[in-house]
Amino acid sequence: MATKSNAKTVLILGGGVGGVVAARALRKRLGRRHRLVLIDREPQHLYAPSLLWLMVDKRAPASIRRPLEGLSRKGIEVRIGEIEHIDPAARSVTVSGQTLKGDFIVLSLGAELAPEVVPGLREAGHNFYTLAGAETFRDALQSFRQGRIVVLTAAPAYKCPAAPYEAALLVEDWLRRRQLRDAVSVEVYTAEPAPMGVAGPEVSGAVKELLAARGIPYHPEHQLQAVDPATRHLSFANGATAGFDVLAFVPPHRAPRVVRESALGSESGWVTVDRHTLETRFAGVFAVGDVVSIPLALGKPLPKAGVFAHGEAEVVARRIATPSRFSASLRSRNARSPK
Repeated sequence: MATKSNAKTVLILGGGVGGVVAARALRKRLGRRHRLVLIDREPQHLYAPSLLWLMVDKRAPASIRRPLEGLSRKGIEVRIGEIEHIDPAARSVTVSGQTLKGDFIVLSLGAELAPEVVPGLREAGHNFYTLAGAETFRDALQSFRQGRIVVLTAAPAYKCPAAPYEAALLVEDWLRRRQLRDAVSVEVYTAEPAPMGVAGPEVSGAVKELLAARGIPYHPEHQLQAVDPATRHLSFANGATAGFDVLAFVPPHRAPRVVRESALGSESGWVTVDRHTLETRFAGVFAVGDVVSIPLALGKPLPKAGVFAHGEAEVVARRIATPSRFSASLRSRNARSPK
């Protein structure tokens, strides 16, 4: 059993899928004397995959959110606050002006959504990757009777590669059930050359067939350059333009500011890790989920998706809880401590 002198502290940054799974998995593997601290700016965990169902009125906001404080019943300390600075070398984090130090850090801060990167995008449509955007899109659908709905990806790389295609199919089904399909067109414009390309040509072709079977035109390789909210027009890098009555979009993504400004960020801003252990170049500092960039053999990065964040969090929990890692951490901490 751990004694007071060798009890460890693990700081888990982010209360999304990766952070919550890591915290729960670590709690199962470590005795209660070891301290687990989960930190997030939001007091509630949002189950993002259900935002697609919320926008077609098949889910309510209350059904896809849970208070993070519920983790305290499992012996996980929850801190709500803004993460202002990360020092991976010292394994310390500044949260709303207070500095916390740990023996291990698990970084799971996700991706920052940046619609402002494309002029006019934020003002012109509904960012259905957020709760507020999914709600406003749902409200727009409720009163929409005829015209053109465009589902758009503003950049070629984004989390949950299936989401925009699932969104278009859900919207088409919503319209069909309300006998509005003949009066409303649904179209998909994407920056990427093919749907879910990382999954291979067979899956990509199957998605195209699904869209075609539902009469949803698909326009790949349309990199968005600007949106005119007043005229409701999209301008693309290939010279094409398109109009819309309702726009639902996936915004550009980037690594969170606090990560980009830390020593953890690579040239791309995302965090580089050992593909087998998820450990960064700083010993005892791990990263999981959307904030990570892991290249695949086929030359593309591992997709950013909850299923991967879940699996990565399990790997990190096993890695941290390995007795040899705990012993190494204790020796490192003792070496840093003043005599």
